[in-house]
Amino acid sequence: MEFRPSVTPGIVPGHHTGQLGTFLTGSESFTDFVGATAPHLLPGAGIAASPAHGGNAADTLGVPHGTTIIALTYSGGVVIAGDRRATSGNMIAQRDIEKVFVTDEHSAVGIAGSAGIAVEMVRLFSVDLENYEKLEGVPLSLDGKANRLAGMVRQNLGAAMQGFVVVPLFAGYDTDIADPARAGRIVTFDPTGGRYDENLGFHAVGSGSVFAKSSLKKLHDPAADLAGAVRTAIEALYDAADDDTATGGPDTVRRIYPVVVGIDADGAVRRGEDEIAAVVEQVIAGRRERPGGPSR
Repeated sequence: MEFRPSVTPGIVPGHHTGQLGTFLTGSESFTDFVGATAPHLLPGAGIAASPAHGGNAADTLGVPHGTTIIALTYSGGVVIAGDRRATSGNMIAQRDIEKVFVTDEHSAVGIAGSAGIAVEMVRLFSVDLENYEKLEGVPLSLDGKANRLAGMVRQNLGAAMQGFVVVPLFAGYDTDIADPARAGRIVTFDPTGGRYDENLGFHAVGSGSVFAKSSLKKLHDPAADLAGAVRTAIEALYDAADDDTATGGPDTVRRIYPVVVGIDADGAVRRGEDEIAAVVEQVIAGRRERPGGPSR
């Protein structure tokens, strides 16, 4: 695992014009603009750095939590996937929450932790990337995207100390790398905003991550094609749900299936429900024959 420090976005004096420019901070970051003009709109704003009456505020309020997210590379890019369950304590808060989001043409983010703050963070991150591209005329580099997200996680530290932790998983296709087999990248974060490149080719976050990573360790094949990577992702989420009550398994009765996004040179695409349903049926059929799952 390689550590890369965050990079402060460059300042572009006099770059912006028009009425909006009178309010801007000199940075091309939309997040900086919101922080300067309406800081109460930032994710986690207004939450004190320490509990007022002791204990964990997130648990006291019964805040829904998202759970298991996984990502893995394949020969042409990277796949990121997540289950659909949100929990509040020992209760299921929502059965069909979406925790994986396409954030721009070549990247996607999966969220684990306090669901409300996490979703708002990803939405703001998507706007920030779009705003940068409109102002500069070119997309932000993949490292720049990861550093931007790290900064947003760091801004949530006060809330995290009360239990409102957000731990995203970032996956993207690096268009600056010529070899497609190496262009799929996975970046992880800790609650303080530290960012880390995952060089093993797979990672998982959330309550079921230990079981998902154990599955990925055996099944991940960096030479696989997209279909093979999607199948491996579903297998890993199935294993996580098998041992972690907070991770939801495929619900064939309600037709609730994992959200899976594939990212390659052609862009980030959410895989269709019919495609995922077919893979789920294959996985379930295989588990009837071998309950412990396949081994590579």
